[in-house]
Amino acid sequence: MTEPGLIAVANATFTATLVDEWMRCGVRHAVVAPGSRSTPLALALADRTELTVHLAHDERVAAFVALGLGLATGVPAVLLCTSGTAAANFHPAVVEAGLSDVPMLVCTADRPPELRGVGAPQTIDQVDLFARSVRWSRDVPPPDTGDPADWRPLAQRAFAAAEHGPVHLNLPFREPLVGTAGDLPEPIGPPLPVPRTVASNGIVDPRFDRARGVIVAGGRSGVAPPAVSELAERLGWPILADPLSGLRGDARAVTAFDSILREAAFANGHAPDVVVRVGRPAASKVLTQWVVASGAPVIQVGGPGVVNPDHNVAAWCRLDDLAQLTGSCDPAWLDSWLRANRHAEAAFDRLVAAAAPPSDPAIARTVAAVLPPDAELVVAASMPMRDLEWFGGAAARGHANRGANGIDGVMSTALGIALAGRPVVVLLGDVAYLHDSNALLAAAQAGADLRIIVVDNAGGGIFSFLPQATTLTTERFERLFGTPHTSDLCALAGAHGIPAETATTLDELAVAVTAPGPRVTRVATDRAANVGHHAAWHAAAMNGRA
Repeated sequence: MTEPGLIAVANATFTATLVDEWMRCGVRHAVVAPGSRSTPLALALADRTELTVHLAHDERVAAFVALGLGLATGVPAVLLCTSGTAAANFHPAVVEAGLSDVPMLVCTADRPPELRGVGAPQTIDQVDLFARSVRWSRDVPPPDTGDPADWRPLAQRAFAAAEHGPVHLNLPFREPLVGTAGDLPEPIGPPLPVPRTVASNGIVDPRFDRARGVIVAGGRSGVAPPAVSELAERLGWPILADPLSGLRGDARAVTAFDSILREAAFANGHAPDVVVRVGRPAASKVLTQWVVASGAPVIQVGGPGVVNPDHNVAAWCRLDDLAQLTGSCDPAWLDSWLRANRHAEAAFDRLVAAAAPPSDPAIARTVAAVLPPDAELVVAASMPMRDLEWFGGAAARGHANRGANGIDGVMSTALGIALAGRPVVVLLGDVAYLHDSNALLAAAQAGADLRIIVVDNAGGGIFSFLPQATTLTTERFERLFGTPHTSDLCALAGAHGIPAETATTLDELAVAVTAPGPRVTRVATDRAANVGHHAAWHAAAMNGRA
């Protein structure tokens, strides 16, 4: 049996070595959910004054904060919790990070092998807990001063894998958990970053040259927006750009594509010969169905991961593989798209001016229009994301957790981005707000510039657009899908010490978007009228078009 003093030294030296190596690799943030078994690594993180350590009492909040930090910095944050179900609460954010290629170093403390499977408290099976959601995982042996040569290589391998998604280190510690580190193993040379690669299955069919094509641009592609702009300019194709693409300001960007493609005459008359899709698809089901109905081959550029939900990708390639497509198609092709887009956007401007009280589309367009240049926007992967995509216009930009498209962790993700030093505006619905309400505690403690805009329509607004709304009785629909609540959203923020108010006009909303946080602004809308508001905006986009 190893002496307790040696165990304590081994725990402290091992964890100090991991932290030292990760900091050599560029890690500057850690997120800790407090607990006992994780003490050795928590102390090692806190001992490094060059490292910013953020605390979150809720493990799910902590994990999404780490996700936000990875999004904001491009460098994995260390995410730490104690053993047991605490680790399981990391899972939603790990899934999102895995599907979106967000870097993350997930560290779960654990009981040593002799305490597993024997009924020890706060012990679950944590080996490969996150399965295929992580890029690499390792159940690390309990620290032993007899094998320090393995410690830096372990940290380097974990960091290299975590540059492109989450990595899981399960770290069992024997007691005693508090000790003083001895001499650390010497560094073994600079870590080499792993270059991001994009799968390619060969040269693109040259017959696509001079074709009537479109570029569908989404987020997290790994492709620089200027390169996509250059391709569109060379080919004379429109860019159907969602707000996550960073391409809405391009002169060839079509921002109102969802509304435009709802007009059958336009959609049928503009069926493409080929579609180049950069990154993941937009949220618009109308766009997806139009691409599928056209029968056009889809050339997929970039990830994250495999992007082929409709099984119509004809080629996977890098943007460089499209260099052979040099000819420009008939200029009338692009002009017709841009004319329709200008008409739609002008109609949206008129509707915003007439929106009293605020409607959901008008809220999204206003937030996009007044978002400060130095601020980031995070939207919930529900109706706010769709409203921003459909009606946000050229100014719309932001981030949404589109890997798994869940509503959990929206405010926590935004808090992580804010903790990297950026003002962040969050646009989400009341259900997503309540679902992630523990983030309010972390936001209050951090004092970050987080400006939370809550669209409160007393329930799950997105379900009103689904067949359930018209096929079920009102009582049954409201009970299972509408799920109205009686929560006071402003009082909830106030309970955490965060200022809160209700905006009743778009002008008041605009002031809230530009005022420093942390703060919560509630905007009440009518869920019963919401479907009609959206239908009116879509109809206006094409009404009277020449």
